[in-house]
Amino acid sequence: MSRSTRVLVLLFVLPATYLFIYWIPFSLLPLPDQRWIPALVALAAAIGVGRYLWKRLGAAGPTAASTVLSSGFIVGGVAFCAGFFGPMIFAPGANQGPLLGLLITGPAGFIVGLVGGFVFWRMKRRAAGRRGASGPATPT
Repeated sequence: MSRSTRVLVLLFVLPATYLFIYWIPFSLLPLPDQRWIPALVALAAAIGVGRYLWKRLGAAGPTAASTVLSSGFIVGGVAFCAGFFGPMIFAPGANQGPLLGLLITGPAGFIVGLVGGFVFWRMKRRAAGRRGASGPATPT
């Protein structure tokens, strides 16, 4: 995947991960004077997710299963975050807004990611087969 595409994915996933980790688990804990703890944990989680995504989006995995599943989880996670946090941002009065992410965009994104991961893996495999059959690829 190209560098610019990976950067675009990270620009969406990093803030979504930070907000999710900051608000969901820590909204239940009483930490009035220690708001730095949720911020630090959320930042560490966002950095971890960002590093994982940067590595996984860089190249296809060695097997179809690893590529398909990782892309399913990545696209499903992004779609879930969009469906979960989008209604909170754009329609804060809608009391059932986050259910969009839980019931519709998360599972649909996972399925689309599975299909997209399989197509990506096939294209990489086919391109590698063509380069191997015609000799080494010329650098561009």
